[in-house]
Amino acid sequence: MEDLTLKLGLLMEAAQGQQAVAATALEGLRAHTAGLDAVVRDEIRATLVAEFRELHQDTQRAAQALARLRRVAGLRTVLWSALLSVTTVVVPLTLGRVLLPSPAQVEALRATRAGLEASVERLRQAGGRVDLRKCGATRRLCVRVDRQAPAYGEAGDYRVVQGY
Repeated sequence: MEDLTLKLGLLMEAAQGQQAVAATALEGLRAHTAGLDAVVRDEIRATLVAEFRELHQDTQRAAQALARLRRVAGLRTVLWSALLSVTTVVVPLTLGRVLLPSPAQVEALRATRAGLEASVERLRQAGGRVDLRKCGATRRLCVRVDRQAPAYGEAGDYRVVQGY
């Protein structure tokens, strides 16, 4: 039995040695893992910093492009507004100048109208309101007379024209 005890003791001693070696290996592995954790974190940080720098540069370029676009849009808006304002003033003025008579022409037309009104009044007084027509198959000239008015002339063959 001693032999078995000795073997068992040796086996236990070998297991303890293996356990000590495994514990040492585990401690080394833990230390190595902790070191890897720090390395991975540093790599992630470096990658994030680089990506954020690129993102910041891209954002700066986008902001500059938007600022240029805003300046160009503002300039275009000012130009279009000025063009529209000038057009809304120039077109009616040009049309008025082209289509409407000048003050001299208006005054000449007023003078002509006054002369024509005076002529029409003279014609009315001189018989311009006479209602003349062509009558009958032979289209003879006839006049509308006032049948209520008395006849004149030696033979009574003159009549008063209607409206006088």
